Amino acid sequence: LQIVESGGGLVQPGGSLRLSCALSGGTLDRYAIGWFRQAPGKEREGILCANSNDGSTKSTDSVKGRFTIARNRAKNTVYLQMNSLKHEDTAVYYCAAGPDENECLIGPGVPLVRYDYWGKGTQVTVSL
Repeated sequence: LQIVESGGGLVQPGGSLRLSCALSGGTLDRYAIGWFRQAPGKEREGILCANSNDGSTKSTDSVKGRFTIARNRAKNTVYLQMNSLKHEDTAVYYCAAGPDENECLIGPGVPLVRYDYWGKGTQVTVSL
């Protein structure tokens, strides 16, 4: 399975951006998808995930109410819609795929190795 993220760039505070996560070599329906980010000097953190079997999603407090995740099965692609962006959202954003179980897991305490396949990331910079 290969994963490619795209859509990153420079955006002003309060603005919006949509990232894409395109899968190839496998079917999106088989995987839970997680979005992660890593700011300079910080550890990589999980922020949202989506299950395939029931479409349920989870998000961490840092992005809840601002970021949403959506799937397009026809395109084998997952999207991360980011609204009301803040300076502290500046990071490299990664998409990853893991086993599709009863619920997706993301956030503090969830090991990154739970997700088996990773993209190379896309840079998001929030600045004036």
